[in-house]
Amino acid sequence: MTESIAMTAEVQGCLSKMAIEPGRLGEPVRYTLRAGEHRLDLNARLGQPLQLEWTGAIACTHCGRATRRSFAQGYCYPCFKTLAQCDTCIMKPELCHFFEGTCREPEWGERHCFQPHVVYLANASGLKVGITRGTQVPTRWLDQGAVQALPILSVDTRQQSGFVEVLFKELVSDRTNWRAMLKGDTLDLDLPAERDCLLARLDAGLANLRERFGIDAIRELDETPVSFDYPVLTFPTKVVSHNLDKAPLLSGTLLGLKGQYLILDTGVINLRKFTGYEVKVSA
Repeated sequence: MTESIAMTAEVQGCLSKMAIEPGRLGEPVRYTLRAGEHRLDLNARLGQPLQLEWTGAIACTHCGRATRRSFAQGYCYPCFKTLAQCDTCIMKPELCHFFEGTCREPEWGERHCFQPHVVYLANASGLKVGITRGTQVPTRWLDQGAVQALPILSVDTRQQSGFVEVLFKELVSDRTNWRAMLKGDTLDLDLPAERDCLLARLDAGLANLRERFGIDAIRELDETPVSFDYPVLTFPTKVVSHNLDKAPLLSGTLLGLKGQYLILDTGVINLRKFTGYEVKVSA
């Protein structure tokens, strides 16, 4: 299908998570709203009125069928129960059951889980640890609203990244406080220093994992931290979240974009949560 890029917008389509790209040197991150085939440049609309209205329809992001309720951010119930990408081990990779012969979609698992993953430190609302496929750097960090990020380890498989993350979670959170992230008052951290401290404290646990998977399966990285600037005119002092299920119409002045959130003067909304929702967008 052909995508259309709307310069003046009154478009309709099913939401996907916003496309986010790092800005050029000295410029903020670039945001594009995606509604069906339509694309809307959001950076250009900062400070302007924006309206989203849910039509009441939801389409599964995988099979396209109509569904009364969205599961796991965009799936109908049959897909939610049968797709490997909706299984518990996606959120907790250490629970991978591929080798038990019970993977929902072995071919999908081979393509997505048996490839290099990165273990990283990020700063969105404070220090956190996370994992992502190497191909998802830096998209994963931008989706979380991280202002700083640093890859620290590279591993061979998603399951291995899960075991490493479990180790790190003994000392550092794996979650982002989205309300604090949206307030924009996160202090900069010395991520290399945090990395060195954590690696030293977890040396024995990492050695055990290398003994289990191979000395070269878990590799330390010597990377430089990256920083991101988000297009925000005004950060909210009080974060009020909008839910399309309860109030299908959202309108206000677009004040900023961070993570997968729109920041309006009337509240904030996590567009990723409403993947598959058919909306009318007026800007």
